[in-house]
Amino acid sequence: MQWYVVASLLTLLTSSQGILTTLSQSNGGYKYDYATIPFLAEIFKLLVSSIFLWRECKKSPPARMTTEWKSVRLYPIPSIIYLIHNNVQFATLTYVDTSTYQIMGNLKIVTTGILFRLFLKRKLSNLQWMAIGLLAIGTTTSQVKGCGEASCDSLFSSPIQGYMLGVLSACLSALAGVYTEFLMKKNNDSLYWQNVQLYTFGAIFNMARLILDDFRGGFERGPWWERLFNGYTITTWLVVLNLGSTGLLVSWLMKYADNIVKVYSTSMAMLLTMVLSVFLFTFKPTLQLLLGIIICIMSLHMYFAPPSTLVDLPLAVKAAPQSGIEVSVNRRTDS
Repeated sequence: MQWYVVASLLTLLTSSQGILTTLSQSNGGYKYDYATIPFLAEIFKLLVSSIFLWRECKKSPPARMTTEWKSVRLYPIPSIIYLIHNNVQFATLTYVDTSTYQIMGNLKIVTTGILFRLFLKRKLSNLQWMAIGLLAIGTTTSQVKGCGEASCDSLFSSPIQGYMLGVLSACLSALAGVYTEFLMKKNNDSLYWQNVQLYTFGAIFNMARLILDDFRGGFERGPWWERLFNGYTITTWLVVLNLGSTGLLVSWLMKYADNIVKVYSTSMAMLLTMVLSVFLFTFKPTLQLLLGIIICIMSLHMYFAPPSTLVDLPLAVKAAPQSGIEVSVNRRTDS
C-alpha cells in the first residue's frame, strides 16, 4: 500500500474523530465515562494486531520477532511520554484560554521537525523547512478569531507559566512521535509484533488511569469494569473504532513513512474538520479559515513536490556533438 493512501485515510478518520465525539454527546455532556474510550481503543488495536501477527506466523518464513528484554523494555516509553503529555495538557488549560491553547498546539509541527532532524538524523532541505513553517502558520491562521470577538482580548495575555507549559506540551507530543518512529524502524521486526508490544503497554497504562480515577472518586460509581460500557451507543462505538483505526494507520506510517507525513495528515484533518463543521453544525466559515487552507495547501505542495517543479532550474543543453561540452541555458527569455 502506498503511503499517500494511508495518509489520506488517516486524514479522513482524524477529521471525523471530533465530529463523532460531538455527536456522541447527549444534552451537551457525555453519558459514558470518556476515560474508557482510549482503553477500549487500545484493546481494539491489540486484538487486530494480534490477529494479523497470528496470520503472519503461519506463513513461511514466519514473522520476525525480537523477544529480548533489552528490546521489549523500550516499548512502555511512548505510553509514559503520552501520560505525562496528557497531564501537562490539563495543567496548561488552567493558565490559558482554549483559543490560545489551540494556537500554541501548532508548535508541535515545528518541534516535530526539529526532533526529527536531531534524533533521527533525517536531513530536510531548506524548502522543506519553509514548508513546515508555512504549515504551522497556516493552521494557526485558521484558528485565529476575529478581533471583534470577545475572546480576542484574552489572546496571549495569560501568565508565563501557561506558555512554558504549552511549549513543553508541544515538545512532549513531538518526542513521543519521534521516539515511536525510532522504535518502529530500529529493526526489521514485524509491524504487528511491534504493535502488540506498544498496545499491550498502552492498555496497561490506560487501565491504570481508570483505577486511579476510581481511587480519586472514592469508588462512588463503583469499580471501572462495572461501568465500562455504561451509556454506550452506536455513535460511541464508532468513536472507539475510529480512534483505534487511526492508531493502526499511524503505526503503519511510522514504520513505512515518517513523522512529517503524519503531521501533515493530522493538520489537514483539522482543517477538514472545520470545513465539515460548517455543514454539520453552526460553525461559520471565516476569512482566516480560507487563508489557512490556502497556506496549508501551498505548504503541502512545497514539501512533497519534486524541487524541479518548485524552482526554475537552468536547463542543460548539449552543444555541437564534436565538442562534447554542455552549456547551461536559462529557461527565461528576454522580452
